[in-house]
This record gives sequence, C-alpha cells and structure tokens, in this order.
Amino acid sequence: MKTLLISLVRKRNPHFTIDPAVDSGMLLSFFMTIAYRMFRGLKVVLYGRNPRGMMLGSGVRFQYLSRIHWGRFLKAGQQVTFSGLGRQGLVMGDNVSIGDFSRVIVSTTLQDTGHGITIGNNVGIGEFAYLGGAGGLTIGDDCIVGQYFSCHPENHNYEDPAILIRHQGVTRRGISIGKNCWIGSRVSILDGVIIGDGCVIAAGAVVTKSFPADTVIGGVPAKEIGQGRTQNQHSSK
Repeated sequence: MKTLLISLVRKRNPHFTIDPAVDSGMLLSFFMTIAYRMFRGLKVVLYGRNPRGMMLGSGVRFQYLSRIHWGRFLKAGQQVTFSGLGRQGLVMGDNVSIGDFSRVIVSTTLQDTGHGITIGNNVGIGEFAYLGGAGGLTIGDDCIVGQYFSCHPENHNYEDPAILIRHQGVTRRGISIGKNCWIGSRVSILDGVIIGDGCVIAAGAVVTKSFPADTVIGGVPAKEIGQGRTQNQHSSK
C-alpha cells in the first residue's frame, strides 16, 4: 500500500515521501480520504467537464461553472466556493490547493461582473481565504499562503459627502502577486498592489502599496522589513 500511495501522491507532488513514524492505519486512512475526495471530483462529469484528478472535500460548490477552468489535481477542502462570474472567469493551474471554508469569487453582481482570477501552478492557500477578482487578481506559480488570506482588488469611492457611499461606485486597479512568494496567515492585500517574485509577507500584514521582488514585508500598513532577501544573501557572503 505504501508504494501505491507514494506513486499516486507523487503525480501531484513529485517530492512526496512518507515519514517513518506513519503506521499502516494512518496510511489506510489517508488513502481512503484521497480516494473519496477524487470520487467527489467526478461530479463535474455530470456537467460535461473533465475532473483531471481533482479532489474535493464535502460541500464544495462551483458557480458559473462554464467560466471556471482548472489544471490537473485541483484540491479543494470542505465548504469551498468557486465562482467564475466575470469577463475572464476563474483560471487555476496544475496542483492548486485551496483550504477549507475558502471563497474564490470573481464577482458577486450581474451589474458589473468585473475581470477575473488567475492562479498559477503549484499554489497552496490555507483555510478561510477570500479571493476576490472584480478588479483582476493574479497569483504566480509556486506561492504558499497561510490561513485567513484575503485579496480585495476593488475599492469603494467615498469622496462626496452628499452621496451615499454605496452609490458612489468603485475603482478597480487589480492585484498581482509574483511567483515563489510566501505569505503568512491573516494577510490582507488591497487594490492596486503589485508584489514582485520571491517576496515574503509576515503574518497579519495589511498590504496597501506595491513592493519589488525578493522583499520581506510586514506591518499595518505593510512596509519593507530591512533589506530584500537577495540583498541579505549577498551581504552575508
């Protein structure tokens, strides 16, 4: 069983190994969980779609399925909601993992459906995330993200005190996150932000402005913490 399990999981994660402390009971439980979640993924066949090895927890919902596209081995935890309502819809690459109780929502209104969300290959996002895409959201390959992550590529106008804020419309500039970023838990990224490749964002940060590649970021509002990662590596030699 161990050999079979390793070969199956390595189709999604080529570097997967099993800790020697894992006993046969744990292996069986893990194997059954994967098998059951892949069985749930077959439900998209009813809508004429190829599951491509997706693994779904209980209560996963797809809204506007025709605007949602995924690569191989999509993994979604319990009660995850995907909505593709938008001009570009929702596009996810290979080996994307979305944690329990997360919402990946391009737009919530038919009045102005907004742009879209693109998530690259090998991206892992923790539980309770909220990813909005009204102004456009892009997350690059190989990013790892902690729990309670939120992206809000839209901002309400509020300058005119004579008009209700909800009637003043919105601005949308979009959010772009580069490749190979590590984003800690409870990070919020606001509209108009561009994060370069290889950045690290500390837990609890509220990111309101853009940062170049290889920057360590933290705080409320977020700022650069010391030098960039590449600079630190060079200075230590």
